[in-house]
Amino acid sequence: FQAIRIYINQEIEELKNTLDQVIDVLAPGGCLAVISFHSLEDRLVKRFIRAGSREVVPARGLPVMPHETPPPLVAVQKRPMRPSTEEIADNSRARSALLRVARKRC
Repeated sequence: FQAIRIYINQEIEELKNTLDQVIDVLAPGGCLAVISFHSLEDRLVKRFIRAGSREVVPARGLPVMPHETPPPLVAVQKRPMRPSTEEIADNSRARSALLRVARKRC
């Protein structure tokens, strides 16, 4: 059922569109927090944060050029936050939730 809902509502496309626009909308120093409940969603968010926080490394043998602009994001934590056992006991639907957080550079 979940796969059908994701397809019908175009949830993955909506998430991609939102992530594409978030860096322009987010204020410097602002935080991006995304809760995902499905591995497809989490993979998109993980790759987005990784790509937005990765420094460009020149190929071997090329001169190192100073970066004019650093990557726009900083990952606040390496791994996603998961709900506590207490939260899961209170709300069983939270068991699949993953929270990823990134901050926009100033």
